[in-house]
Amino acid sequence: MRKTRILVVDDNVAYCDELKRELAATELFEVSAVYDGLSAIKACESFRPDAMVLDMMMPTIDGLDVLHTLSESGLKVHTIAVSLPIGDEFVSRALSSGARYYMTKPLNVKALAERLIDTATPSEAACALATPSARAQLSRTLDEKLSNIFITVGIPAHIKGYHYLREAVKLTIENPDIINSITKRLYPAVAVRFATSPSKVERAIRHAIEVAWNKGKIENVNHIFGIKVYSANEKPTNGEFIALVADKLLIEGNL
Repeated sequence: MRKTRILVVDDNVAYCDELKRELAATELFEVSAVYDGLSAIKACESFRPDAMVLDMMMPTIDGLDVLHTLSESGLKVHTIAVSLPIGDEFVSRALSSGARYYMTKPLNVKALAERLIDTATPSEAACALATPSARAQLSRTLDEKLSNIFITVGIPAHIKGYHYLREAVKLTIENPDIINSITKRLYPAVAVRFATSPSKVERAIRHAIEVAWNKGKIENVNHIFGIKVYSANEKPTNGEFIALVADKLLIEGNL
């Protein structure tokens, strides 16, 4: 049985080669690496990867161009889009262009490997959620884990943004595609559940994140996610924070 083929694409040659070595060291993957968008397109045609780790911010032919070209050619490659923290709009464009997931740099290789396995070989775990009792248990587990995360990073339970964030993460776990349209789908979905407006949901979530950052618990944030995600001067967008929490729970909790 052959190993899962992974293509790593990043214009930072040293970073790309290191990521290739670390993924290959897991002995789960056959890994190839290229350093620009054009080479990525050619490699998808010749190497035929099962999944691709694609840097979105590359010169000349960036990640979006690669995704568009592959789509137009009818070549389907399960893609994890990666970049330094960027705005919601760009993340949404990457996902709507065909990327299955979005992860921020620096990458946690263990988390990336698990995501690659899930991406290249779709899990059947969702079948276990078919019964009402299983869904109820999942909801209780999520609530407990989310409460621990939010309290640790400094989001107090009494503010509205705490509850809106919790609901937003749960909706994202249930339906990952919803993060692609945070303004048109996610905020309205949360708003309906709390009988409020999408704009109030957005502002309350923004306030909750700002409260955490103003408390200066950045080390707690980085500790929870296992990597240095942000510095004191770098606040995540609403979408980035929701996606980060959802991704962590999906990977570590096997939800």
